[in-house]
Amino acid sequence: MASAQETPVVTPQESPIVTAQSAVQDSSDIIEFEQRTPKIQESQPTEEKSKKHSFKIPQWIKGIKLSGYAIVEYKGQDQKLVKSNTFNLRYLRLALEGRIAKHFFWKVQMQANGQTSTLGKSPRLVDLYGEWQKYEFLRIKVGQFKRPFTFENPINPIDQGFYNYSQGIRFLAGMSDRTGEHPSNGRDIGIQLQGDFLKNSNGRNLLHYQVGIFNGEGINTTDGDNKKDIIGGLWVMPVEGLRIGVFGWIGSRNIVYTDTTPHEVTTDDGTVVIVDEITSNAVNAKKRRYAISAEYVKNDWTFRSEYVHSQGWGQDLSMGDKADAFYALCIAPIIKNKLHVKARYDLYRPSKSWNKSITYYEIGADYMFNKYLQINLEYARVNNRSLIEGHYNMIDVQLSFRF
Repeated sequence: MASAQETPVVTPQESPIVTAQSAVQDSSDIIEFEQRTPKIQESQPTEEKSKKHSFKIPQWIKGIKLSGYAIVEYKGQDQKLVKSNTFNLRYLRLALEGRIAKHFFWKVQMQANGQTSTLGKSPRLVDLYGEWQKYEFLRIKVGQFKRPFTFENPINPIDQGFYNYSQGIRFLAGMSDRTGEHPSNGRDIGIQLQGDFLKNSNGRNLLHYQVGIFNGEGINTTDGDNKKDIIGGLWVMPVEGLRIGVFGWIGSRNIVYTDTTPHEVTTDDGTVVIVDEITSNAVNAKKRRYAISAEYVKNDWTFRSEYVHSQGWGQDLSMGDKADAFYALCIAPIIKNKLHVKARYDLYRPSKSWNKSITYYEIGADYMFNKYLQINLEYARVNNRSLIEGHYNMIDVQLSFRF
């Protein structure tokens, strides 16, 4: 008699006849047969149901990438009256990015800060854009993203190399802008065209351009004066690793100024008292800016220098309507892609005069445990000429990790 294992599918009508003599010997086989038969029958509609409701996940969803990084910081300085010695969670960033229909790239990035003074504005959306990238010479980006101004502004905070961006980028490129714009990480909302062209004999592009139209108010904010900022840049890349560029920025922003005027008031009992009258005036301040930039990056060496000039009133009227900044830096490998030493000269003149200039003389080092984990150590001697006691020291240690 054939056992149940030898019969692939058996229905009740096809059940074999079992003799009394073999009943005992084959009882285990019969029990196994009876247990398996209904299970096989019951499994058929389940399989059909799963096939009926199955669906294919779109490729653009499969290609979504999650990434991020965080920076933990220790900072100390001996500036008179404002000494500090503190640990800090500088920020955490999480990003999702991917492609739709091959030529359309998109990205969303959130940021959370650790400083208690900014918890009301954290977490916040810093990037939300899509870019059509079919052609190398013409790419169109729409949404919220980095302003195309200077070489340093678009660089990742870890990769830019120092404890913070240079002063010219912070105050004149929309991070903590002199116009009083809320901190925007160098970003704005708008549309941008960019591309590379004019290849040499090795197939390397020699020219890059980028130009955009923006609200002029920073991140997560609509246009306050209904006038758009136009920002653009053009650079040449004559040899591998070298780029030399110029940038321009034309725009405006409504700035509210408050004025306090003391005047005499006579009370009902005849007493004369001095009362401060506070008035507010909104002024449409112009932004006329340009930058001249140069950078050379090769064999793990980095040299970068930029001059930024601004014409237009800022939030502080006492600083006048002009400002400028200059920095020059060098990052040199001791162990390639592992250990670096660095130095930077960083000057900012908020009124384009030397008597109020702020200068950082910085030296430091960084060590990369691997591509995901890095530690940075930096010392700076600061000379702030707008202060009576403007000479002080600063140290900064940052642990950065990516995923």
